Amino acid sequence: MSETETKSLPAGAIVQGEGRKDILRRLRRVEGQLRGVMRMIEEGEGCMPVAQQLSAARKALDAVFFRMTVCYLEQELGEAGGLDDETADKLRTVGTLLGKYG
Repeated sequence: MSETETKSLPAGAIVQGEGRKDILRRLRRVEGQLRGVMRMIEEGEGCMPVAQQLSAARKALDAVFFRMTVCYLEQELGEAGGLDDETADKLRTVGTLLGKYG
């Protein structure tokens, strides 16, 4: 993302390169899961398999939310000058825990 593009984004927008790419990659995966669920319903699949796939998509979307939250915190703390390596490691650990158990 160029400097001109980042200047036009609202305050708090996710602009970090790798974090942003990861979030978009995860969202595309969820999008594919939801297309699969729609296809299952269109083809008359049973409720249990559809429910399982919806549950998986919901969990994946929750993981995206947690990743976005950690990315935002890393970005904002980094801009404020308060993100050293130890703090960054702790944030990643929190993100991992939330992704697994949140």
